[in-house]
Parts: sequence; C-alpha cells; structure tokens
Amino acid sequence: MKKYVFYVMLFSLISATGYAKRVYVADNEVNEAGAFADDKVTDCKCKGVALYGKVKIVNSFPDFKIKVVDSFPDLRVRFVDSFPDECGKWKIVDSFPDFTIQYVESFPDFTIKIVESFPGMP
Repeated sequence: MKKYVFYVMLFSLISATGYAKRVYVADNEVNEAGAFADDKVTDCKCKGVALYGKVKIVNSFPDFKIKVVDSFPDLRVRFVDSFPDECGKWKIVDSFPDFTIQYVESFPDFTIKIVESFPGMP
C-alpha cells in the first residue's frame, strides 16, 4: 500500500511540474510552429514515406493532408505520366498507390506548389 501511495504522489508531482510534458517534447523535437519535426518534409520524406511515386487522391483517411500554395511550399510537385522516380514527381493512379493524399485548406501535413520544371525540395 505504501508503494502505491508513493507512486501516486510521484505522478502528481511530475504532473504538477509539467516535467513529463517537457521530456516528451524534447524527445520528439518539436519545431517552432508546434508541429512535430517528423510531420514536415525533410530529405524528400514525410513521416518516413518518400514523396515521389504513385499517388491516389482520396476524400478520407489519407496518408497525407496537403495544401496547394503559390509561395513558400514545403515541396515542389510535378505530375508526370511515367517514371515518378525522383523527389517531387508524382503519378496519379487509381490503384496500388505508394501513398494517398487529400487536398485541404487548413491544418495540412505539408504544402506543395505544382510546377512544370524543377520538382523537389525548394
């Protein structure tokens, strides 16, 4: 019983000081915007998924929510008909996609700019 009381008191102390939250945040590297670092595009990957290949556009349960912008994108995308084998080259498919996307206006995982040349990281 004493052991249980000790753990309850310890948990209360940790919760009151916010120590648990600070440790969790430090372990997951939060950026200035408040989003986890894994959620943004780095090395042409987001959440460990390479951002090139076959893409399916869906209305629900996407792998990534994206917003199309004109300036300061996280990724420049070129839609191609064949060989989507480089960063930012996407081929739209209906079956067997590498990942799925949903277009949104708010709270995207990352932003893209649709380009005709020089796809990839800005």
